[in-house]
Amino acid sequence: MENVDRIALIAGSGKFPLFLANATKANGLQVVVIAVNSETDPAIEKLADKVYWLNLGEGAKLIETLQAEGIRYAMMAGKISKTTLFKEGLKLDEEAKKIMSRVIDRKDDTLLSAVASRLKDFDIELLDSTTFLKAMMPAKGLLTSRKPTAQEAEDVKFGFKIAKEMGRLDIGQSVVVKKKAVIAIEAIEGTDEAIKRAGSLIGKDTVVIKVSKPQQDMRFDVPVVGLTTIESLHEAGASVLAIEAGKVLVLEKDEVARAADRYGITIVAV
Repeated sequence: MENVDRIALIAGSGKFPLFLANATKANGLQVVVIAVNSETDPAIEKLADKVYWLNLGEGAKLIETLQAEGIRYAMMAGKISKTTLFKEGLKLDEEAKKIMSRVIDRKDDTLLSAVASRLKDFDIELLDSTTFLKAMMPAKGLLTSRKPTAQEAEDVKFGFKIAKEMGRLDIGQSVVVKKKAVIAIEAIEGTDEAIKRAGSLIGKDTVVIKVSKPQQDMRFDVPVVGLTTIESLHEAGASVLAIEAGKVLVLEKDEVARAADRYGITIVAV
């Protein structure tokens, strides 16, 4: 990354892109954002040096914009609602169709790797999306006041192995358990909805485990938790959130810890 003064940020939904844009600028780089209509938070406009709004499926416009801006390095942050890929009204241009023709399935890793490979064809390198956010990935230890009970600690160990296997299969990165029974797993709906579903099925005192994939590519689909996660845990009556140490981003860590303490939720990095 020598002699680089600007980076493109391909931004999906959530707060992750906002934090990454802010951190990138704090490191002295200009940020050119490629935002996705109906997905990216408009607040990105206040943080970026330039913002281009695209529709999902406009592959040619994405590449043309990056080339016109002279971009050599890019980062991805934030989710794109995967259900959108299955909507009949989704329009793919010829470039997007070319990218999709490279994939053998529609797993997250497969789709995002295909995008990264296509960008490489145009000499645009996709970087580790945590490059400027390493401090937001907690080391092992307790993030809140309350320690897990003996039963909760056992559930964490039990769920961690299952979550890792789910990640290896590229199904999801979160699992909800109670008394060594799997209550819900994350799939296409995302972590928050899986947590809420578990709450509707079993009630309070569930344990949520969120991990990275064994084959995690830090360029994309990095596991993230934040204040919305805590609200989902509270709504579902969950008692513990366990995250993989050094592998999961915690946005607004101090605020997250305070909110969890207020709700009596334990957060532990393992």
